[in-house]
Amino acid sequence: MRTLPVRLRPQQDLRSALDALAREHGLAAAFVLQGIGSLSVARIRFAGRGDATELRGDLEILTLAGSLSPDGAHLHISVADADGRVTGGHVAPGCIVRTTAEILLAALPDVRFSREPDPASGWDELAIRPLAEPPRL
Repeated sequence: MRTLPVRLRPQQDLRSALDALAREHGLAAAFVLQGIGSLSVARIRFAGRGDATELRGDLEILTLAGSLSPDGAHLHISVADADGRVTGGHVAPGCIVRTTAEILLAALPDVRFSREPDPASGWDELAIRPLAEPPRL
């Protein structure tokens, strides 16, 4: 495993910045081990919901975790507002960094992640393959 510490800057979109970093570093499989920082906008999709809920204001990132693949990210977040209320769920595009986001990525050198349809869940789910094996089409 190789670690990659990352700092995102104000106004960056959290999800698209992590997707771009994965492409830039050629990450075939990686995990977000942890992330902290702040957001001015959080777009979070709650379990079982189709659309994201948008929160605005001074938001602290309490936790950030998930997986990165060439097919995109699967990220979960919890944030606290200025009154300490905590909200969490899936990270949707449009989470905007307020002051900083400090994130630790772990790249897995011998595997490749992809997202493939899973008939049991109805969603594209994580598929893990040895890096030498070509992806399924």
